[in-house]
Amino acid sequence: MTKQAIIDIGSNSMRLTLYHTDGDSFKILFKEKIMAGLAGYVENGRLSQEGMDRACKGLLEFREILSALGIEQVEVLATASLRNITNTEEAVSYMKQVTGFSVQVISGKEEAFFGYSGAMREFHLDWGAFTDIGGASTEIVVFSGGKPFFSASFPVGSLNLYREYVKKILNKEKALHRIQQKIEKEIVLEESLLSYGAAPLVCVGGTARSILQIAKKLYPEKGERNYVTDKELRDICKILFSGDRDAIDLILKIAPDRIHTLIPGASILQYIVHRLGSHKLMISKYGVREGYLCQKILQTDLNGISTPKIGN
Repeated sequence: MTKQAIIDIGSNSMRLTLYHTDGDSFKILFKEKIMAGLAGYVENGRLSQEGMDRACKGLLEFREILSALGIEQVEVLATASLRNITNTEEAVSYMKQVTGFSVQVISGKEEAFFGYSGAMREFHLDWGAFTDIGGASTEIVVFSGGKPFFSASFPVGSLNLYREYVKKILNKEKALHRIQQKIEKEIVLEESLLSYGAAPLVCVGGTARSILQIAKKLYPEKGERNYVTDKELRDICKILFSGDRDAIDLILKIAPDRIHTLIPGASILQYIVHRLGSHKLMISKYGVREGYLCQKILQTDLNGISTPKIGN
């Protein structure tokens, strides 16, 4: 039995999760989150010095917490936040120099598979699709027979859409249309995948969790749950996209830290649901960090077998 910490440097948030591991099982002891918004510090494709300092500040805060707890086993991951910039090596080197942390930048395909692997620790589905909507990228996996056969990472996320197209907190009709056009251009799914109509869609990430919380508030009669129907998603998006005060109030009550990014993120989610024809969205409490923990540290996958290769 041991304690293992994993830090995930995302484009929108930085997250620390501490686990208690025993063999191939784990238990989450606590989580900490910092809304760093690193995608907002990318200038001409480069992470600015201010952005690198912002990331270091978050890492040092996490280091202080871990030091106080006496935690020595720490893995630091970075996704699109450092993957989709032109000065990745410079940023990683600087963070190592300032914080002492060695940052592992994982590929888009690795991020997709780790997210899928983590979610399947909860749901154990044989077939369906998986998506992780982040600040600067969106990952999609389609699987059958308990194994993924399609995996892709698309360079579009809730925060970079906000930065590019939204001038105010809420999306006016023109901005929303441009966002939807960008999503359709970037997220290209093969026609063969669209035959998976009605496949359950497993979701991880802040956008999906926020949508679930909104659904619980709007439909309290359904009680505690971990899913959202496609009809509920359409109704929620209609409210969010309306651009009126009710939409602002709803976001501020449920997910105030996503006041800028929830609408772009919901646009991505709605598009994926529409394209795949999914009727049910299952929101997992696990994701990339748990998948990485199982695959790379505990060295076991969903059923204790070796990690499968993912097709293009």
